[in-house]
Order: sequence, then C-alpha cells, then structure tokens
Amino acid sequence: MVASYLLGCGGKAKGAVIDPVGDIDRYIKASEALGLPIQYVVDTHLHSDHLSAGRALAEATGAKYVLFAGSKTGFDFHGVADGDWLDLGNVQLQVMHTPGHTPEHISLLVTDRSRGEEPWFVLTGHTLMVGDLGRTELAVDAEQGARDLFQSIQRLKALPDYMEILPGAFSGSVCGRSLSGKPSSTIGFERRFNKAFRIESEAEFVAAMLADIPAPPPQADQIRRVNAGEAAALV
Repeated sequence: MVASYLLGCGGKAKGAVIDPVGDIDRYIKASEALGLPIQYVVDTHLHSDHLSAGRALAEATGAKYVLFAGSKTGFDFHGVADGDWLDLGNVQLQVMHTPGHTPEHISLLVTDRSRGEEPWFVLTGHTLMVGDLGRTELAVDAEQGARDLFQSIQRLKALPDYMEILPGAFSGSVCGRSLSGKPSSTIGFERRFNKAFRIESEAEFVAAMLADIPAPPPQADQIRRVNAGEAAALV
C-alpha cells in the first residue's frame, strides 16, 4: 500500500501534494474543499512500483512539478536540492536529499511557523517507513544503494525523537520487507524498534540490506522509465 499527502497553509491558501497516485480529481476536489490551491506537486522519487499521477496533477492545476534536481528525466521539472525550501505560507517544506532507495530520493521536513520554528514531522517517502527501510536495488546496484541509504539514515537518526514520520508506503507495499500497517511513527520509536534503522555498523547494515532481497515489483524497470518520461505509458 502506498500513501500520498495533501498539506499546506489555509491562511495563505497554498497547498502541496506529495506522491500522488491514481485519479487526480480527488486531490483537486480535496484541495478546493480545504481552500488549498495546489502550488507544488512533489514526487519523492521516480517510483518503480506504481505510475505516478504527479505530472498529470501539476498540468491540471498549473502547479510546479517537483523532483530532486539530479533526477534523469525526459521532461522539464522544478528541480530542488538538499536544503532548499518550498514556500506554502506559514507552512514550509525543507528538502533533505536521502538517496538509497533510489539515487534521487528526497524527504521533506515540514514546519508550521504559526506554531513554531522547528519542523514537527518529516515525509520520508520510501526511505524510512514504519518497521523497515526501503529496498535498495530497484534503480542502482543493491550494495551501492545500501551504502547510500546508510548515510541517509544517519541524517534521519539525527532528528529529534519526537519528530513524526509520515512514510510513503505501508504493509502490502513491495518497497520494504517488514512494513507495518500503521500509517505513522516517530524517529524515537523507529530508532528503538525498527531493526534495520537501528543498525549502527555500515558493514552490518549493507549485509542486512543484501540478504533475502524480495522479488521486484512487476514491470519495475518499465514503470520507472514511464515515470521518468523515457518510455510510453504501459498498455
């Protein structure tokens, strides 16, 4: 199961959608009902397990379609780098480049400045999920992906224990091994009870990520190429 998010600032009437999938009308209707015109549509990475609705939603709403600046695609997009901000009025999204699941993967630190100057949750895509981490072999060599992911999770581990995690996938997704069906968690809880996240040794971590790699999603390579604009839509 995959997740997408609509968030923003009602006072400034600015919204964003993260990792949209399926029928775009539901995002448009929800944003209208909440008074959050969509300014940005963000894909945390080029997905291999499902077709993204990101570009279609951006085109329908006039929003900027956002990917990591280093993403290799066949179309133009609004590129962001580590540390960049997306402005949604009182709500601010700060980009964290968190490669490993894929080279271009980003997470988003979310701050509501009407409440405080520090972020209160992080959208982690398929990097850190409840109960597990994202697999590393769908876009690059599995070992290189695992080494990149190890470095990324050090940055996530440095976040405060109270920081909420809103992931991009749950139990039933093929992008992790031991995913929980719970839709959210905290850095502190995952630090204690997520077996992969709590590994401290890089060598041990890489060995764990390379062990018992599950079968890839059906048509994974083709789906990623379609999402990157490098292949025609699936029939």
